[in-house]
Amino acid sequence: MDGDAVVRRAVARAQELPGSQLENPFGADWDVHKVRGKVFLLTTAVTGEPIATLKARPEDSVALRRAFASITPGYHMNKRHWITLRGGEDLDPELVDDLVTESYLLVVEKLPRHERPVDPREFARIVADRLAAERDV
Repeated sequence: MDGDAVVRRAVARAQELPGSQLENPFGADWDVHKVRGKVFLLTTAVTGEPIATLKARPEDSVALRRAFASITPGYHMNKRHWITLRGGEDLDPELVDDLVTESYLLVVEKLPRHERPVDPREFARIVADRLAAERDV
C-alpha cells in the first residue's frame, strides 16, 4: 500500500468506530481522530509523506516495528506507546484496519465505564468474529 492508501484506509476505519470524532487541534495539516476526547489516530503529510500514527501496547509496538519496515516509532509521540504507519509493500488493508481498531480499543478501555461508547472486550470479539468470517469467504 502506498502512503495515501494507508491514510485513506486508516481514516475510513476510524470513521466506522462508535463515538469517533475528527478534529484539527494542531491546524489543518493534522487530522486527529478521538473517542470521548482521547486521541487514537493522527494523520498528516507534514513529514513529506502521508503517515498515520496510532496507539499500540508497548510489547506490540516493538514486535510490529521488527516485523514491518513500514511501521516505525510514533512520529512526535511517545515511542513506547505509539507507532507510525508509512506506505510500503509490507502493509495490507486488513492490518491497517486491525491496528486502528486496536488503537481505538486501547483508548476506550481506559475511559470510565459510563463514558465508553462500547464495551471494549465485547467489541473486540465482534470485530474478530467478523474479520474471521470475511477471511473465510
